[in-house]
Amino acid sequence: MIHGVINVYKEKGFTSHDVVAKLRGILKQKKIGHTGTLDPDAVGVLPVCLGSATKLCDMLTDRSKEYIAELQLGCVTDTQDMTGKVLRQSEVWQQEEEIRNAIMSFKGASEQIPPMYSALKVNGKKLYELAREGKEVERKPRTIHISEIEIQKVQLPLVRMRVVCSKGTYIRTLCNDIGEKLGCGGAMKSLIRSRVGEFMLEDALTLGQIEAFRDEGSLEEKIVRVDDLFQEYPACVIGNKWRRLIENGNGFGKEQIFKMFKPGEEDGLEIPDQIRVYDEDGTFYGIYGWVKEKSQFEPRKMFLTKE
Repeated sequence: MIHGVINVYKEKGFTSHDVVAKLRGILKQKKIGHTGTLDPDAVGVLPVCLGSATKLCDMLTDRSKEYIAELQLGCVTDTQDMTGKVLRQSEVWQQEEEIRNAIMSFKGASEQIPPMYSALKVNGKKLYELAREGKEVERKPRTIHISEIEIQKVQLPLVRMRVVCSKGTYIRTLCNDIGEKLGCGGAMKSLIRSRVGEFMLEDALTLGQIEAFRDEGSLEEKIVRVDDLFQEYPACVIGNKWRRLIENGNGFGKEQIFKMFKPGEEDGLEIPDQIRVYDEDGTFYGIYGWVKEKSQFEPRKMFLTKE
């Protein structure tokens, strides 16, 4: 079984679920999960977790994301993008400066109401399923944060922009809300997810490329190891005579530490809040956190898989 994360380029027409299903066939393993739904018409970065890395899915979903979106002003649809039914069309009479100011006003924290055409569940049913039945239910607004907005091109009625945002942000809804603020309406015409955390668009692989690398026997080089995603934490090696502790997911004290990898600071090293834990053979076990009250490290997320 393969363990790690692969940066998939989700192509247009595929759902995120489709990508996972196809990868199960290509890699011949069932334990696979994606890290955040992309609309079928959207393209771009979709990190997919393999094997023990599926425990990372929620952690990667929390990471910031970057999108390149094309906003079409003067149009409102039921899906908030150009695939939906057109509800209203208007002339775009606003000047470019007014449009730029309206877009930039969404930078920072704000409340956003999730769209009906989304995978969020209400009483066990996905919102888009209810929407297809012609039903609309009340949705609670959610706090989102947009840290960056860069307007790349204005060619009315189209605007292309780069958006860096928190998890749970719907770019379709952002386009709709910008249009509402301007009074002419707006819908998302196209969407590229260009980054999820440290996973970049230029490194993403299509399913066809993944299949080709598999056949060449070089796919392993394209897999990001689980511990590589936690390089900000110091690496801690437990002495082999204490290995049973971490094999069983138990905590350990400073006396069980064989070595702490933080060059130049191994003597009198200030105790870090979180560490990567290995045995003397280099096997990665998981992330541990320091519990001051117990004077020991305890597991936060374990990744060791016995096959």
